[in-house]
Amino acid sequence: MFKRVLVTGGAGFIGSHMVDLLIERGYKVRVFDNLEPQVHGQRETPPDYLNKEAEFVRGDVRDRDALKKALEGVDAVVHDAAMVGVGQSQYQILRYTDVNTTGTANLLDLIINECRHVERLLVASSMSIYGEGAYRRPSDGKIVYPVLRPEEQLERHDFDVHDPETHEILEAVPTPETKPLYCTSVYALNKKDQEEYTIVVGRAHRLSVVACRYFNVYGPRQSLSNPYTGAAAIFLSRIKNGNPPLIYEDGKQVRDFICVRDIVEAKLFLLENPKANLEPYNICTGQPTSILDLARLLAKLNGREDLEPLVTRRFRAGDIRHCYGDPSKINALGWKARISLEEGLQDLVAWSASVEAVDKVEEAHRELEQRGLVRG
Repeated sequence: MFKRVLVTGGAGFIGSHMVDLLIERGYKVRVFDNLEPQVHGQRETPPDYLNKEAEFVRGDVRDRDALKKALEGVDAVVHDAAMVGVGQSQYQILRYTDVNTTGTANLLDLIINECRHVERLLVASSMSIYGEGAYRRPSDGKIVYPVLRPEEQLERHDFDVHDPETHEILEAVPTPETKPLYCTSVYALNKKDQEEYTIVVGRAHRLSVVACRYFNVYGPRQSLSNPYTGAAAIFLSRIKNGNPPLIYEDGKQVRDFICVRDIVEAKLFLLENPKANLEPYNICTGQPTSILDLARLLAKLNGREDLEPLVTRRFRAGDIRHCYGDPSKINALGWKARISLEEGLQDLVAWSASVEAVDKVEEAHRELEQRGLVRG
């Protein structure tokens, strides 16, 4: 059993919840975080919510000396440090790739060459690496894995995914880990790199590693002033400021929204389970929810049902239609998500009552528009 765990990005949204759970279960925890201003604002000290029993070290995953010092004496690493946000990654290419891909390479290089005492590594991957999810062709039940929808189709406001052979509308089905990967953003490519570097190096050096493919995570501590974070937080920021949620396409696109409490429970389960090794695992609920339904539920829970979502019917470059997860693989090991969407969102809304939310969504939208990444 591991005794001391390093959590990179441990002052962030998911990382800080992971820190809490590890400490609750008796682990000694060190946090390594650079306090990214886009997430934390301009601050020199960790956020108040960070567990006081954790040792905090400020540093950047690209800084070899600082990271090596943070690795001293730890048995396991939970690697959550990353630049997050699909849209922003499409134009901050070097920054995202440097932090996500190079930062992970730096961590692996240290573990293999200088910090051999590390026994276990969990890396945060993402459902974004799938691109479009899995689909069924209604006419014969065949499972197909389409690529991006043609831009001329989206310009006609036809947002459905059509079979390339029969042209019929395909039906979304749960996406398993075996689906071929098809990245549609720089962020997705970074996550694919992080996952594959980790598994390749783990296999070559007999290092025990697991890739955790997060689906759409929401919950307390998610930044409400970062317009590139998850949909739930972005919509909530709009609603708290009296503005309608801004939705691309027609709002009928579906995702798999999972509470952060479920995410960290799954990660600890995988960290402690020796049967999980050298493989990726979906961490998801298996339940599809449309973006429009999510926005309306958040408005209802805030008592602002008058804020009907603004459905733009425009589209962003690289956006997919449907993707929700197949949790069968992790379920077979013995873990299953337990928190319903409404229960989890109630927690998020209750927490948000005492948190400042600066609505920067329109600013982010204009930035994407000016760069030609919002079309239609």
